[in-house]
Amino acid sequence: MSVVTEAGRNPDAPSRAKLLVATLVALVVAGAVLVVAVLPAEYGIDPLGTGEALGLAVLSGAGGDIPVRTDGITPFSRSYRVDRKTFELGPGEAVEYKYRLEEGATMLYSWTANYWVRSEMHSEVDGAPAGTAEFFEVEASTVQRHGSYTAPFDGIHGWYWLNEGTQPVTLTLYAAGFFTAATEYPAGSAPIVRDIGTTPAEREPPLP
Repeated sequence: MSVVTEAGRNPDAPSRAKLLVATLVALVVAGAVLVVAVLPAEYGIDPLGTGEALGLAVLSGAGGDIPVRTDGITPFSRSYRVDRKTFELGPGEAVEYKYRLEEGATMLYSWTANYWVRSEMHSEVDGAPAGTAEFFEVEASTVQRHGSYTAPFDGIHGWYWLNEGTQPVTLTLYAAGFFTAATEYPAGSAPIVRDIGTTPAEREPPLP
């Protein structure tokens, strides 16, 4: 004769009354969430005033337009460009490299060299007499500079590097910004102009 122990018994099925109570509680909770949070945030309906108190009404634009600051963002109609350029400078050699930027356009930059160079960051405004420039940074001896730059006028904006040492220097520049072209001015050679059409989407791998 077999004996059924407590551990071997199947649990009792919940009664209809318990199921009904649980269902009613779930409906009440769902209804409360709907009235307190979902309706104010998604549809601007706030019968209890809880959406405004919790700041949820702003998400739906209820109560008028959302205040938007006019500073901080400078919109452009196209994507920014990215560029990478490496220069080899022998002892006593120099090079200039400038981007075409319109007034208000911004770029981020980072360049490093494997040995000390003289660095001058300057710009030439459109229409200015030849040989004139506005200087923003002059470093007599440095191996790296990083920063951001916003063009104060239409023109070409960039760097002059001079290797005053006795050994070759390799210098690499990374830049991203709303420039459209770059011009290289090798010492003793004609300027080299190239369009820059590479965008972040073309440089970065696709998202999985």
